[in-house]
Amino acid sequence: HRKYLMETKITKVETYIVKDKLSQSFYFSQWKYSERCICLVKITDSNGQYGWGEGYGPASVLEAGIKLLKPLLIGENPLHNEVIWNKMHRKTLDYARKGVLIASISAIDIAVTDLKGKNLGLSVANLLGGSLRKKVQPYATGMYFSDLKNPSKNYQKEAEKYINMGFKAIKMKVGLGVKQDFQNVKLMREIIGDDIMLMIDSNHAYSYNEALSLAKKVEQFDISWFEEPLSPEYYEQYAELRKNTIIPIAGGECEYLRFGFLQLLKNKSLDILQPDICSCGGITEAKRIAALANSYGVPIVPHTWGSGIGIHVALQFIANLESIPGRLVEAPFLLEYDQTENRIRDYLTIPKIEIKEGEIKIPNNPGLGVDVDERFLYDFTGSDEIDIKKVVS
Repeated sequence: HRKYLMETKITKVETYIVKDKLSQSFYFSQWKYSERCICLVKITDSNGQYGWGEGYGPASVLEAGIKLLKPLLIGENPLHNEVIWNKMHRKTLDYARKGVLIASISAIDIAVTDLKGKNLGLSVANLLGGSLRKKVQPYATGMYFSDLKNPSKNYQKEAEKYINMGFKAIKMKVGLGVKQDFQNVKLMREIIGDDIMLMIDSNHAYSYNEALSLAKKVEQFDISWFEEPLSPEYYEQYAELRKNTIIPIAGGECEYLRFGFLQLLKNKSLDILQPDICSCGGITEAKRIAALANSYGVPIVPHTWGSGIGIHVALQFIANLESIPGRLVEAPFLLEYDQTENRIRDYLTIPKIEIKEGEIKIPNNPGLGVDVDERFLYDFTGSDEIDIKKVVS
């Protein structure tokens, strides 16, 4: 069996851009969303085993990056994920220390790691060193803006839906202006009461003075964190904001590689790091980022956005995260679980994600513990309109 594994080679690298038009567009502080569009990669070895990966970023650009890197992968042993990662990093170092090519590397690394786990019969969490927990507590990302003239009109219905689903924490969007945001946050706290965690996310909409003003105004509402209050370039402003509010400051979804996260940590910019494993360098690099964060005593709550593959990547990664600090009864580890319309997330992967008593069980199956339902894969890649009932039947 050892010889069999050591002789295994990567033989095929396939990309898929999956798309689905939304039934209703929605907004956040920067842009309007009218469709879901995600780049996936499938890597197959000489024994016919395969692994799936996902990148976070512009799908067509991500796909071009994967095609650029494909020649480096063919003939490599998928057990050697760090060797493969190093080759990709060296190939792109001169022009891709940050940005979409790192997301291409991330997607490939995730697929290689999934494939490695399947070949060894181990979950990704066990590949990383073992599972420290069997369940995580998801939080609902929602409260996007469907109507910019009346952004809070659906808050009551949406919040009740999340609570009824078992969520114990909700993250809402801000970034429409300090006055409007204050009213929206105040209303949300009134709707959900005091027992549900509430986080806010501006998607880097604010200047320092605006962010500080909003933070001071909403401190009274027991905000668990203020995510991306400022543009990600302003490491020192983040640190200054941290000093001047009692609300924990979170961010990092726009950061790349351990070198970028080192700058966030050295500048004491954040209370909570939020790497997106599908763009920060993949699972191999995320493990290094976690070690850095642990050295600085800063917890990690990964950012997720995309398909069920990305969610399962985060589940496996969180399973292996150490508590900071450790204690007998640890605080819940949080998983971002976007709740906006996303049929790709809901239908493309199997098994389906289930919330029971406010928690999600972490799979212990080989690799990521998830597979792609190829009935939907080819519909999402080849059709603007998908009849879900027809495919299921």
